[in-house]
Amino acid sequence: MMRSAAKLSYQQAQAAIDGAPDDKTGPLLEPILKPLWDAYAILKNGRDRRQPLELDMPERKILLKPDGTVDRVYVPERLDAHKLIEEMMIQANVCAAETLETKKQPLIYRVHDQPSLAKQETLRQFLVTLDITLAHGALRSNNFNTILQKADGKPYQAMVNEMVLRSQSQAVYSPANMGHFGLNLLRYAHFTSPIRRYADLIVHRALVASLGLGAGGLRPEEEEQLEDIAAEISTFERRAMAAERETIERLIAHHLAGRIGEEFDGRISGVTKSGLFVSLPAYGADGFVPVSTIGRDYYIYDEAHQALTGDKSGLGFRLGDPVRVRLAEAVPLAGALRFDILSEGRKMPTATRSFHKSGKRGREPARKTPGTRPPRGRR
Repeated sequence: MMRSAAKLSYQQAQAAIDGAPDDKTGPLLEPILKPLWDAYAILKNGRDRRQPLELDMPERKILLKPDGTVDRVYVPERLDAHKLIEEMMIQANVCAAETLETKKQPLIYRVHDQPSLAKQETLRQFLVTLDITLAHGALRSNNFNTILQKADGKPYQAMVNEMVLRSQSQAVYSPANMGHFGLNLLRYAHFTSPIRRYADLIVHRALVASLGLGAGGLRPEEEEQLEDIAAEISTFERRAMAAERETIERLIAHHLAGRIGEEFDGRISGVTKSGLFVSLPAYGADGFVPVSTIGRDYYIYDEAHQALTGDKSGLGFRLGDPVRVRLAEAVPLAGALRFDILSEGRKMPTATRSFHKSGKRGREPARKTPGTRPPRGRR
């Protein structure tokens, strides 16, 4: 049970701290809110020293109309009030794991392994094209933060953030502790959402058992099944994430289905031998541009540069490039969008046409369907 004394919104609490308290937050400002923000300042100092992975990937939200269709897509304002709660939730998760370890109580951790050597090398080859170096050997989250800082404010900032995200491993649940690479924590267990995550409920029940808090604790026979339980809830988590993504894609495709032929500003979010994935930041949508529809040139795919380059013209497209596209097709049931690219492309380095790296790719039917998703990183 969670008891809320005031039921404040994030916006209310932030406004009070910023000098605009209301009737509810006014009496709470000095005795509660200001000390809370002081505690957050201390936690933030610790976070800054710890240097977890700091990716800049704004999360878009969809606002629906009463009939269930899309009204608009927006990026919520990121407030210190949000960061405060998130940091305290992280500390609660760490505390739960440490407490159970002290009691020698089996539990399920949230673990995040470091990037594989293959993904590190792919990222390293890509960064070389931007004159950014990535150290060899054992990497820490601050190594990636250094890369992100070097790209900050540059035209390729979004591209570097996307590639760093793709280089990361998938976070999973496990009874064996491997630490959390992204958060740069030695022990971490999901504890703060027991009403929506079974992993958190397992941790709560483990605490009930180990601290002698009454009935409902984790039973010995369940402790023996933790490995199977962790594997199953990791699988279900991925399935839920896929369902959420597919739902959003279908909503957006339905929203744009009546706008065939219209032009949009987009950004290249994925490059394959078969074509380009283009995202529309204003809508949170992804669509596909088949290579067979891009001009009249032969296009060569270079994985290291994440680029498609015209063999004759030397003009091409690269991950992160801003482009102008026309919506050619929308299939709401599949959540699929297909675009025609209107931008001419930019002059590409000779290296992106290297045959020994990527081979020649001519104008051929796209292998991907319009609904194929761009490659994404794993959190």
